Amino acid sequence: MLSNQSQYAIRGVVFLAINASEKRKYGSKEIGEHINVPVPFLAKIFQNLSKEGLITSSKGPKGGFYLKKNQLKGNLMSIIECIDGPDNFNSCLIGLPQCSDSNPCTIHNLAAPLRNEMLNGLRNRSIADFANDTKKGKSHIF
Repeated sequence: MLSNQSQYAIRGVVFLAINASEKRKYGSKEIGEHINVPVPFLAKIFQNLSKEGLITSSKGPKGGFYLKKNQLKGNLMSIIECIDGPDNFNSCLIGLPQCSDSNPCTIHNLAAPLRNEMLNGLRNRSIADFANDTKKGKSHIF
């Protein structure tokens, strides 16, 4: 369901939420090495996220990426939509061109509630929530 770009973006953003601050910024090389993601790929992803205001970057010798307080309140769905577009979760899981509640594929009725629950979680939980789960050992990003 998620492209490699979105997967890397989520892992990188949660890493920033856990580790980075305005006083301690991380470069894409350092982040990529920590979360085992190709650095050039991550750098391009982070450029896009920064351009859209979803993460913050600063240049210079002590530059790098971090999240401001308002960005920590953001959600992972905005990260996914920035990378993959808003319709990423609307496609049929078995690849049919037309699949909906009124014209369901063979697994639509099984998949739709799970998809809706996941979308609600991605929209309603903050980046800080996911980072806190990871800090507490309830989840991991690498």
